[in-house]
Amino acid sequence: MNFRFDIIIEYGPLLFKGTLLTIALSLAGIVLGTGLGLLIGLGKMMRNKWLAFPFEAYITFFRGTPLFVQILLIHFGIVPLFTGKTNAIAAAIIALSLNSAAYIAEIFRAGIQSIDKGQMEAARSLGMGHTQAMKYIILPQAFKRMIPPLGNEFVVLIKESSLAAIIAAPEMMYWGRAMAGQYFRVWEPYLTAAVIYLALTLSLSFLLNRLERRLDTE
Repeated sequence: MNFRFDIIIEYGPLLFKGTLLTIALSLAGIVLGTGLGLLIGLGKMMRNKWLAFPFEAYITFFRGTPLFVQILLIHFGIVPLFTGKTNAIAAAIIALSLNSAAYIAEIFRAGIQSIDKGQMEAARSLGMGHTQAMKYIILPQAFKRMIPPLGNEFVVLIKESSLAAIIAAPEMMYWGRAMAGQYFRVWEPYLTAAVIYLALTLSLSFLLNRLERRLDTE
C-alpha cells in the first residue's frame, strides 16, 4: 500500500480548522444540551402526568430516531422555516444540542433520583422550599454522580459531530471526505480522521478521570 503523506500535509491546515470546528460543535452541543436537559429532566419528574407528557415525548422522539435524520430535518426543515434559508453550522449545533439534551435529561433524572429522599425531607424540615432544597442540597450532590455519564455523553457527541459533514458543515470529516474525493484515496483521509478523533476522545477521557478523582465521585 502506497500511503501518501503529502496529501495529508496538503490538507493539514483544513483538517486543523475542521478539528477546531468539531470541538466547537461538541462544546456548544454539550453546554446547550446540559441546560436544556436539566429543564427537560425536571419536567419529566413532575408528578402531574399531563404536564410531564411533553417532556417524555421529547425524550422518546430524540432517543428513538437517528441523529442522522434529526440533522436533515433541522437543516432542511426547521432552520429555513424560521430564517428563510439554512445554515449548516447552526443546524449542526441545534441538532447536536437537542439530541444530547434528551440523553442528558435522563442523566439528570437518574442522578437526582439516586439521592436519598431523606435529604429532601431534611432540607424541608430546615425551612427550605422545594426549589431551594433542589438548588442547595439535591443538585450539588447529584451533579457529582452525573459527571461520569455526562463525560461519556461528551465523548459520544464528539464522535457523532462527524455526521454534520452530510450537510456540508466544514468540520473534520467534511475535509476528510473532500480529500478522499479529490484524490480517490481511502486510507489517508479516513485513517487520519480516526487518529484525530481518537486523540480528542482519549484527551477528554483523561481530563474527566482527573476531574472525577478531584471531586471524589463514587
